[in-house]
Amino acid sequence: MSWLMGSPDKFLPSEWKHANQVHFRSSEAERSLSQRLTAECQRLVEESDKSTKHMQQDAQKKLEQRIQDIKFWRQELDQKFEEMVQEIETLLIFKSRVERALESCSEPFQVTLQCLTVRQKRVAIDLVHDEVEEELLKEKEVIEGVMVLLQRTLEQINEQIRLIRSVKYYLEKDLQDKFQAERIDDFCALLTNASPGLNRGNSDFSSVGTAVTPEEWESLCILNISKAEKEKNNSLSLRALVDSLLEQTTADMRRQYEATGRAFELRIEETKTAKTQLENQLNELLAETANQEKNLESLRVAVAEKEAPLKVAQTRLSSRSQRPNVELCHDPAQIRLLEEVKELANHIERLTKALKLSEMELKALARRQLSLEEEIQVKTNSLYIDEVICHQLRQPVVIHNF
Repeated sequence: MSWLMGSPDKFLPSEWKHANQVHFRSSEAERSLSQRLTAECQRLVEESDKSTKHMQQDAQKKLEQRIQDIKFWRQELDQKFEEMVQEIETLLIFKSRVERALESCSEPFQVTLQCLTVRQKRVAIDLVHDEVEEELLKEKEVIEGVMVLLQRTLEQINEQIRLIRSVKYYLEKDLQDKFQAERIDDFCALLTNASPGLNRGNSDFSSVGTAVTPEEWESLCILNISKAEKEKNNSLSLRALVDSLLEQTTADMRRQYEATGRAFELRIEETKTAKTQLENQLNELLAETANQEKNLESLRVAVAEKEAPLKVAQTRLSSRSQRPNVELCHDPAQIRLLEEVKELANHIERLTKALKLSEMELKALARRQLSLEEEIQVKTNSLYIDEVICHQLRQPVVIHNF
């Protein structure tokens, strides 16, 4: 028990200074952290205030824009509604000679369908609903519209009146909905932060207004208007000379056919450009892969070069641990050897981590290379479909004057 009564261990002056420095640095770090937190909180308060004002202003602006959109489309729909009312009152019966024209629609219609079908053979990301497909679908719709229009000219006036009344019904329904929507949005636009009766609940409105997108909403208006135009044109065709009807339908088909051709040219050019860019990316990627392989090899060499110095330092420490009695002193040499082992181990660890990251990056580059090669093949396939097959299908087509 006599060792318990001995004097406590004493520290070196360097250890005393080191302990003081640790306390100083810890205190300074904690104070700096507190100052940064305070500054960040103040920035957050200012940012939230600015964001709130901006959001309200933006919402007000969008409400006003929405009201203008509704008014515009309501006026357009109201105009078409009045035209339908007048068309019902003035509808006349005319004879038509459309059999030959109807037969002439068969070839371009079949070519359009074949182009739509063959373009379904595009693969991967290139199987996109692009402008060409939109124009082909428009072309299909135009030809079908012409065929329907020519066929309807053989029907009696009662059928045409029924069709116009159907369009009139949907226009009227759409006008009523837009009147109600405009009234509600006018009310919303007048609300301010000081308005009484504001909703103070925490209801979840995330699903409100998501049933129809603005694009779908506008497309519904356009659809109703286009239907009105179509039926108006159908009715006018019954009151127009046969030659005028055939001339107009031919012009519509030719215009859409040319628009589709321009869309094909633009799409082919875009695809060629994309293919060239992908090929350039592939070349750059291959070069980067070579650089990464060199980097990987240099890291391996660096790790290997650190092994020998580490073993030397560890051997020295092991040997010096055999010093006898008081010679087993924690002298500067011992301190430096311990630091050397620690630093060398740290270097090896960091280099090893970098080596693993380099290996992972090399694998990622290989995957990206495969992806680029596949995408280039996709673009090649798309070019063959659009530039060769569809071009050969459409080249013989001529829109005749009926």
